[in-house]
This record gives sequence, structure tokens and C-alpha cells, in this order.
Amino acid sequence: MGAKRVVVAGGGPAGFMAAGQAAQAGAQVRLLEKMPRPALKLSLTGKGRCNITNIAPLTDFITHFGRQGNFLRQAFWQFFTPDLIQFFEGLGLPLVTERGGRVFPASKKASDVGMVLTQWINRHKVDLCTSTGVEALMIRQGAIKGVITGNKKIPCHAVVLATGGASYPATGSTGDGYPMADAAGHRITPIRPALVPLETAGDMAKKAAGLNLRNIHVRLMINGKQFNQAFGEMTFTEFGVSGPVILTLSGGAVDALGKGQQVSLSLDLKPALDPKKLDARLLRDIASRGKEEVSSFLRGLMPRPLVPVCLHMTEIPANRRVSVISAQERRRLRTWLKGFQLQVTGHRPLSEAIITAGGVDTREVNPRTMESRLVKGLFMAGELLDVHADTGGYNLQAAFSTGWLAGRCAGTD
Repeated sequence: MGAKRVVVAGGGPAGFMAAGQAAQAGAQVRLLEKMPRPALKLSLTGKGRCNITNIAPLTDFITHFGRQGNFLRQAFWQFFTPDLIQFFEGLGLPLVTERGGRVFPASKKASDVGMVLTQWINRHKVDLCTSTGVEALMIRQGAIKGVITGNKKIPCHAVVLATGGASYPATGSTGDGYPMADAAGHRITPIRPALVPLETAGDMAKKAAGLNLRNIHVRLMINGKQFNQAFGEMTFTEFGVSGPVILTLSGGAVDALGKGQQVSLSLDLKPALDPKKLDARLLRDIASRGKEEVSSFLRGLMPRPLVPVCLHMTEIPANRRVSVISAQERRRLRTWLKGFQLQVTGHRPLSEAIITAGGVDTREVNPRTMESRLVKGLFMAGELLDVHADTGGYNLQAAFSTGWLAGRCAGTD
């Protein structure tokens, strides 16, 4: 009968892992990538350093995917963080763990990840075809029969769709898998940007553009009520805000904006101090620095670019002596430091999002195999699925884990 023939569509993390695992299972594997080079998007992740995974325990790890986390439980049980770390280190790629449990190549080069993956699939005789995109699936009587690429038909027993999402289209991630899955009968949850910078009203953010804040607490408010919160680092931009904390909160903001709801951010610039302790500190500082002007005094409480923003929003005169700040003005300052408000008016486009939310409805995919429940021999992995998580290495682990499982099952007779 010969070896089982498997075609993997998409040369990203899920596709590489699926191709290598299918080959290890004994299949004859062809990996098709439409771009001239594979793993282009992978080389951009983690600011060019590639945050491969996160060492958070499984129970915590799953929570970062929200309601979709349970779908990944089977894949994670079979191939999880310790397995992925062992896999890469076994390929000769040393890894390091940094703040927040994030795991990176010790070389700090995302390109090294793509390099070792390419070497790995080459050793297992995977036929890597670049500049070759899958255009359609060949399905007959509810089963995969092959794929169509250009004017060529490639017969096979199984297909792993690992074409990624629709963010960063310059890397080849243009949502090609969605229409193919749709043609196969799958429901597609509407796609939208996730882990994306947010746009804010007015020029408050623009005045502080380039400022990076660490160790701040941010609350996402929807229709005046807290929806989510996060602690960490953020950056002001010409259009609004970005950075890890903002990216983590952005999914809820995008969905709320899509429903026409009011969205805002509340920034706590002094999270280590409750309002009472902060007020006591302000009183001490006012007593010891009473001869200074307010503009100078505020530079001891916040980064310089925020001073004019604070003065504008609290309506405290810049040249007023600190000693004559009124109790009411002090309360306004305290309130601003604990809850600097920014109205969110929009988000950056999908092309600027780190990942895509939405995708193939996971209810129609077997979580134990990643095989379609509708078409025999059709497997799906990675960002194509309606599964996404916070920033921090979680999404790449999901891509590798679902790719590992899909490849293993696709390559097995």
C-alpha cells in the first residue's frame, strides 16, 4: 500500500510541528508554504526574540485562553511546556526563562527557532515546498482526497490545515484557511484582531507618546463597569496605548467596541499604595516641598511626560506653590493617580494585531485528534482555530501542541 501521504498547508509553528510529527509517525509528508521562506511570522514574535512558551502550570495556563481553554486540554495533556522545552533543547537550541515565566531562545534570535525546525523536518525527509500555496481541498464522499495548488492536484490521505490567522499579512498570514474550512462545511467564528494596540480619544496619549510605564495596574471598563484588569507594562503612542498590559486587555475592548459599548481604561499609577496611604504620602511631600511649584512637585510623582497631562486633567495651576494646594485639589490629584481615565475609541487594524481572534469553530473539531468532525482526514491546528490567549508565550504553545497532535494523528494509519 505504501506510506500514508500527508499534506500540511502552512509553514508556521503549527505546520512545522505537524509535518515533523507526521513524518516521524511514518507518513510521506509534503509541507506547502506560499511564501518564499517559511516561518516568516514566527521570526517577528516576541519582538524578534520568539516567546516560545510559558512555564505556568497547566491549570493556570488554560485560564489565559478564556472560555476556549478547555478545548486545548487534550492537546496540552499530550504535549505541553516541558515537552516543548525538551524538544527544542534536544534540537540544540538552548532556552532561558524570564520574568513572568516566559521562555525564549538563549540566543535572543527568533530566526534560530525557524532554523532548527527546518533542519528537523529535513532530517525526517519532509518535502518542503515554498512559494506553493494550497488553493482548495479535494473532498469526496466526506473524506479528503488531496489538495489543489496552482493547476496541480496533489493526492493524499490526510491534510493538516495550519495556515494561520489573518494578522501580519506581509508574512503570508492572510486568512487563506478560512474559506477552505468554510467550503468543507465548517462554521467560522467572525475573525477580529486580538493582542492589538488601542486608540484613545483626544490628545492625552499623544502628549506622552513614547513613554513606557512599568508596574501599573490597568482596568478595562465597559459601560462604566470593570470587565477585566491586568498588571504590568504599557506604552503611550501617537494614536493611543500599547504594550503587554494593553494587548492582554484588548480582546475584551475590541468585542465591546464591536457591540457599540462604551469602553475606557482606568490606569492606577500607584498600585502599591491604597488611597489612604497615597494621601498620607502626598501630605508628607507637600509639607516638605511646599516652596516648589506644582509642575516641579509632580515630577517627583510621575514621569515628566505625564506632568502636563496631569495638570490638564486635574485643573491644578502649574505655577501654584505646593504649600497652597487645597484639600480638594489634593483629592483630585490622588484620584487621578489611582484612576487616570482614557476613553477607548477604536483599535488598530487586523494587519497590526499579533494574533487573530475567531476562526474555525472548535465544536466541529475533535480535541483528541484535531481532526474535523465533518471531513475524514482533514486536521486543523494553530491560529486557524477559534482559540487565542493573552500575550506571554501561550499562543505559540497552543500552535505547537495542536500541530503536534494533528501531525501525529494525521500520520498514523
